[in-house]
Amino acid sequence: MRLTKYGHACVRLEKDGKVLVIDPGAFSEAEALDGADAVLITHQHFDHLDVERLRSATPELEVWTCEGVAGELSGVPAKVQVVRHGDDFTAAGFAVRVFGEWHAKNHPDMPIVQNVGFLLDEEVFYPGDALTVPDVEVPTLLVPTNAPWLKGMEMVEYLRTIRPARAYSTHDGLLNDAGLSIVDSWLKHESDEQGADMRRLAAGESVTLG
Repeated sequence: MRLTKYGHACVRLEKDGKVLVIDPGAFSEAEALDGADAVLITHQHFDHLDVERLRSATPELEVWTCEGVAGELSGVPAKVQVVRHGDDFTAAGFAVRVFGEWHAKNHPDMPIVQNVGFLLDEEVFYPGDALTVPDVEVPTLLVPTNAPWLKGMEMVEYLRTIRPARAYSTHDGLLNDAGLSIVDSWLKHESDEQGADMRRLAAGESVTLG
């Protein structure tokens, strides 16, 4: 399995000639969707969901997401399928399990929206905008490292709760170079403490898993 990080909160997974993309939002590069067979979307915020970009999708593209997002995709030609916590399905040859229900608390005047996390092939867990702890082992965690709803301490506590063998930064597109250097420092500290591979991938950088 090949994992490629794209801008902010988007990742692309490739295996056996199939392509699955998670959260291709407004801050991610358009090429992340090139040749995609399936798309997973955790929630409806624009940095994770770009409806206009999906309007140009082919009818063969499969989109798996929560009910809140599905309601915004009525004009999208792709096949949209609703999933909830506890569901499992296969998308683009990946076995996917769904964990979580709600976005982390954000601004006091903003409603809490649905948010589902995805575990792929029992290897990679993408929680979306939440610090969901699945009741299974997580070898590779895509860990949110910056957000209006997130403290750095909470990120560290999440890593220490999950204790993955690998963790790669996501949700980091709002940071300047100074902020990214802090993320790099904290991830290195946890990597050293836990004896794990924890770091930030640059946009377009890939790793091979499994």
